[in-house]
Amino acid sequence: MELKKLIYTVEDGIAVITMNYLKNLNAIDEQMADELMYVVDAAEKDPEVKVVVLKGAPKAFSAGGDIGYFYDLIQAGGEVNMDGLISKVGTVADGLKRMSKIVITSVCGAAAGAGVSLALGGDFMICADNAKFILAFVNLGLVPDTGATYLLAKSIGTARTMELAATGRPVSAAEAKELGLACKVTTVEELDEVTMKFAKKLAAGPLVSYKNIKKQIYDACYADYKRWLDETEVPTQRECAASMDFQEGCKAFMEKRRAVFEGK
Repeated sequence: MELKKLIYTVEDGIAVITMNYLKNLNAIDEQMADELMYVVDAAEKDPEVKVVVLKGAPKAFSAGGDIGYFYDLIQAGGEVNMDGLISKVGTVADGLKRMSKIVITSVCGAAAGAGVSLALGGDFMICADNAKFILAFVNLGLVPDTGATYLLAKSIGTARTMELAATGRPVSAAEAKELGLACKVTTVEELDEVTMKFAKKLAAGPLVSYKNIKKQIYDACYADYKRWLDETEVPTQRECAASMDFQEGCKAFMEKRRAVFEGK
């Protein structure tokens, strides 16, 4: 596959996936979802790959969904159907957890919406001190997708997950570390160096042990992840995407005004 929105390299046993579509701050559309599925599968099947690093750009890890695309559809009177996109990104989310190689997510700048989920999708998250995580879905009248509520509920409990999902408030890198979501926080300037140093250390470690530790954790905590994505996340987001509240939230976001929701 020709990669247009990602950069994928393999060197010294480390596969680096860089989201590289700064025009919309690495917002995840179908093209990027297809490319992510492709490289995650490629990394899993490549015997030369020992560790995977997923990163974004200094300004933003990922802004989540492409709201401008949804806005244009709404303005044109078209139907917004997210099922295909959510299913693809769900395959990526499950693929990162199911993968036999350790995955490090390296986060700089904003991770919003589905970008939060991708950041949480690895085995270790390393953040720059300017990282900011925003479950912004509720501000658009949507529910979190790409596994966010599933992953967070298992990591920080249901009460904290409800608070973050229902308020959409930003979480700083420092708070992410306090919550146990990030394993390390460093400066913007040193993020790549710290990430790659850790990746090289892991790549020199006992890979069979790592593979089986991941399998144990997946079977203990994530065995029903893909079923949950298909049977719970997709239909709940489908209902929200068909609501008038979503149309209002999307318009308000693009028009830079406060949304007026009516619960319809």
